[in-house]
Amino acid sequence: MEIIENTTEFHLEKPSAVALGKFDGVHLGHRRLLGQVLAQKERGLQAVVFTFDTSAASFFGGDEKELSTREEKRAVFSGMGIDVLIEFPLNRDTAATQPLDFLSRYLAKQMRTAYLCAGPDVSFGKGGAGDYALLARYAEHFGYQVELIEKVRVKGEEVSSTRVREAVRAGNMQDVTLMLGAPYSVSGRVVHGRALGRTLGMPTANLLPDAGKLLPPNGVYYSRAFLNDRSYRGITNVGCKPTVSEEQVVGVETYLYDFEGEIYDRDMTVELLAFRRPERTFDSVEALRRQIEEDVESGRNAFF
Repeated sequence: MEIIENTTEFHLEKPSAVALGKFDGVHLGHRRLLGQVLAQKERGLQAVVFTFDTSAASFFGGDEKELSTREEKRAVFSGMGIDVLIEFPLNRDTAATQPLDFLSRYLAKQMRTAYLCAGPDVSFGKGGAGDYALLARYAEHFGYQVELIEKVRVKGEEVSSTRVREAVRAGNMQDVTLMLGAPYSVSGRVVHGRALGRTLGMPTANLLPDAGKLLPPNGVYYSRAFLNDRSYRGITNVGCKPTVSEEQVVGVETYLYDFEGEIYDRDMTVELLAFRRPERTFDSVEALRRQIEEDVESGRNAFF
């Protein structure tokens, strides 16, 4: 997959089928949209995703954390078969682009758009004034076919990044999985921790998530981890380890079932499948050890 980043001066050589959106979380609605773009490859079009290198909320001063890091989104797009990913720089100048200028310069000329699809809440251009109606109105003028992709519903309600975010904050990982079409995951490099798990006979792998990544409530989760294309069942603690540390750094610490070998400095992805219990402070390290043993045994018998 070709990635175009940090520039507005790009030009695609082939006619394109373009998916336009924010793609935070890459949920079922996004996947439907991406599927329509990928289907256009049969017509000889290259599959292109156009998104922004930062969220509008962050750019305009918000502090809302994201469901997907840039690296996580890249992995999803590449895995689905997208040919070109454009991470458009969002800055003072580009945010002031008039919607029609956006259509003329970027969609028509630079991306050579022949097919375009977007959701009903798509917005672009200065003040977010560009919408699906504008895309449709100028489709013939700029020579592209445009298709509206309706919202997907799960449990009778529309799937959106906002709804997924609410479920993550509530720790309802099963609903998150339903809306994403895949479990919620955290990726990173395994770092050295306090080695308490090893001392207790249950060594763990520690990740420090990206600062902008939205995490579910602190607690213990049934999980699955991926290392070098192999998967392992796991039990994961999200939190600050209040019994053994006063540091308020949130980490993701996972015990892997049936894993042997060196794990430090390796890239790992952890899928959080279901909530088991909240994080809490124990009276002693021994009490913590007994609870961890119960958590590990529970995870061993869980079916996910």
